[in-house]
Amino acid sequence: MDKIIIKKFGGTSLTDLNRVANLIKNDIEKGCNVIVVVSAVAGFTDQMAFQARQISNLSCRQELSEYDVMLSAGEQISCGLLAITLQSIGVNAKSWLAWQLPIVTDDFYSESKIKTIKIERVKRSFAEGYTAAIIAGFQGINDDRITTFGRGGSDISAVAFAIAFGVRACEIFTDIDGIYTADPKIVPKACKLKFISYDEMLEMSSSGAKILHNRSVQLAMKHNIKVQVLSTFKEVEGTTVLHKRDVLERYLITGITYSTNEALVTFTNLANNLRTLRDIAGANVKIDMIHGSSFVISKFDIDLMEKSLNKNENYVINDNVAKISIIGIGVMSNTEVMHRTLKVLSEKKIEILAITTSEIKISIIVQKEYVVALVKDLHTEYELDMQH
Repeated sequence: MDKIIIKKFGGTSLTDLNRVANLIKNDIEKGCNVIVVVSAVAGFTDQMAFQARQISNLSCRQELSEYDVMLSAGEQISCGLLAITLQSIGVNAKSWLAWQLPIVTDDFYSESKIKTIKIERVKRSFAEGYTAAIIAGFQGINDDRITTFGRGGSDISAVAFAIAFGVRACEIFTDIDGIYTADPKIVPKACKLKFISYDEMLEMSSSGAKILHNRSVQLAMKHNIKVQVLSTFKEVEGTTVLHKRDVLERYLITGITYSTNEALVTFTNLANNLRTLRDIAGANVKIDMIHGSSFVISKFDIDLMEKSLNKNENYVINDNVAKISIIGIGVMSNTEVMHRTLKVLSEKKIEILAITTSEIKISIIVQKEYVVALVKDLHTEYELDMQH
C-alpha cells in the first residue's frame, strides 16, 4: 500500500476549499494516499448550538442524542463539499461519515470517547483507486445513534486515524502557523515554538490555548504520535508536539495562556464543608484551584453547581475574573519563575485571588480587567519577547 498521510483541516481553513484541495493534491502527486479529517465550516456548529439552547437546556440523554445528530451536520457538509472540490481538480476522493466505517464510541452524548475505528472500507477504497478519504471529524456512532466528541473534537478523530493506520505523525491545519509563547493577537512579540512536549501542550490546551483539543494531545502522547500544527494559508514551518525527550530546544518558560471563562466561588463556611465540594463534583462540575474558602469553576458550569447545592448555602460568585497560566518543564523547581511572577504582580499592584502550582504550571486568578496587560508584562519579564 502507498504511504498514508493524515491531515486535519479546521473550520477556518475550510473557508478556502480550493487551497485545501491543492494541499491534498500535492501529497497525492508525490505518490501518497491521504486521509483528511474535516471540521464544520467556522461558525456553523456555534450557530446550531445556540439555536438548540434557545429551545432547551438539553438536560436529558434523549435531548443530548438529538443535539449530537444536529451538531454533526456541519462535518457532513464539509465532507461532501471537499470531496466535490477534489474531484473537480482530478483527485479521486471519497467522503465517509462515522456510521459508514464505523467509528464506534461509548454512549456519552456530546462527550463520547472512541472505542474502535474500523478501517477496512477506507483501505478497500484505496485499493480500488481512490487516493483521498475525506472523513467527517468530531463524530462517532454508538449502536445506531450518532455521538460527538465535544467541541474541537475533530483533532481527536485525526489522531485516532493515525493510530488506527499505524501512521506516526498527524498534520493539523489551522489559520495560525504554529504554537506561540502567548496569543500573538494580544502579544505581538510572541515567538513561535518549533517544538513543544505533550505535557506542556496538554497544560496549554487545558488552560485556554484553543489550538489542540486536550484529549487529542492525551491520545497522541499515549501512542507517541507526532502532531504537527501548520497553517493552511502560509507555507512555513509549524510546531511539532512530541515527547519531552525529543524536544531539541528547551526553555524555562514555554508559554503563557489565559482564559476568561472562569468563575471564582467563595463560600462563608467552605473549610468545614467537604460535603459541599463532594456534591458539586458529583454534579459533573470540574473544581479547580481550591484556595481557602474559594475555588474556581468554568463559567459555563455555574447553573449546574447551583442546582447541586441546598438553599441554605451562602456563597458569592465572581465571574469577572481570568486565569493566567505560566507553563514550562520545571517551572516549580526554579524559584526564579515564582519570584519574577510575584514581582510583576506587586509592581502593578494586582491582587491574586487564587494561585496553584504544579511541576510544569503556575496558575493565578486575577480580575479580568488586568489580564491582557498582565500577559504582556509577564511575557516581557520572562524574556520571551526575544528568547526564541
